[in-house]
Amino acid sequence: MLEIKSQKDRFHAALTLFETKLRQLAERDSVPDYVVIALSDQIVTRCGTADYTSKETGAVHRDLRRALKASAMKFRMPTQIVRAPTLDGRDRTPPSRIAWNFFTAMYCKTGGYPWSPYGLTPGTCYVGIGFYRPLGSAAATMQTSLVQAFDERGEGLVLRGHEFEWDPNKTGSRSPHLTAEGAHQLMALVLDRYEAVMKQTPARIVVHKTSRYWPDERDGFRAAIESRVRRYDLMALETQSRVRLITTSKYPPLRGTRFSFGELDYLYTTGYISALNEFHGMHVPAPLQVADHVGQDSSRDALLKEVLALTKLNWNSAALGGLLPITIKFSGLVGEIMREIPADREPLPQFKFYI
Repeated sequence: MLEIKSQKDRFHAALTLFETKLRQLAERDSVPDYVVIALSDQIVTRCGTADYTSKETGAVHRDLRRALKASAMKFRMPTQIVRAPTLDGRDRTPPSRIAWNFFTAMYCKTGGYPWSPYGLTPGTCYVGIGFYRPLGSAAATMQTSLVQAFDERGEGLVLRGHEFEWDPNKTGSRSPHLTAEGAHQLMALVLDRYEAVMKQTPARIVVHKTSRYWPDERDGFRAAIESRVRRYDLMALETQSRVRLITTSKYPPLRGTRFSFGELDYLYTTGYISALNEFHGMHVPAPLQVADHVGQDSSRDALLKEVLALTKLNWNSAALGGLLPITIKFSGLVGEIMREIPADREPLPQFKFYI
């Protein structure tokens, strides 16, 4: 397999080999709850990615990790991919952090919840929306990737939305936006799945995305929500803010610091952690900007406290918190794997298959 000259063919040969092994495990009388896939340096170097050109869709990039995750879903087996440097000690990450990440992920992928958030509003459905280009799609085709139904306990589901056309040259925006009909359809899908799983309608909906709501998009979300739910908040959280706070001490701003500039609000979700006397970062921290908010009743303080709580829900990391709330962070990670799942195959909704 490693001697195959074509990068595309090597990639497909490796993926086929792993899929064959996963199928054999799935056909055993006792199916494993969790599968560790150890990748050698040679596999990563020779088969880890594939870049080639298709006459139908142009340039194609594929990643073995993402493809393996999508393949393992066929057999309903969560996987943990481990590279050789992690196993033989070449990885310079502290062993305690490696152990935390590995065993916390194992616990999560075998059905446990390592921790639950504190301070989220009961009865609220937290939704994160992202977009991705399906593998093999036409140049202007995008498809909604949706991280859905994080409730106040941190339990959630993954949903795949509908396909739609988006051409930056015609729209004047590189960030995709939904039509009123598309936004209505997507939110109806969220509410339907939430009600089916939770056996009740949420008392409140919070939607997070990384671009401002266009008028049609906003109206579509509102119409779908207001037909079934009374309270909602639509928030746009941007990470490219050029605004920074300069402290008088040698430490960066405290994590959780909120400040306003004109009509805009900013929140430091990363920064100095006084309780630990530490800063968990490699660069100068930047705040999130609340670029847009459409909603009723909820105070800005309450909304930002929820955002801060949701940055601590990444069960795949030893970090105390991250820059983005899990609603947005996971929508990007999920979209990478969704690209590898054909349109005629329904993706599994549990997060353990994506992390």
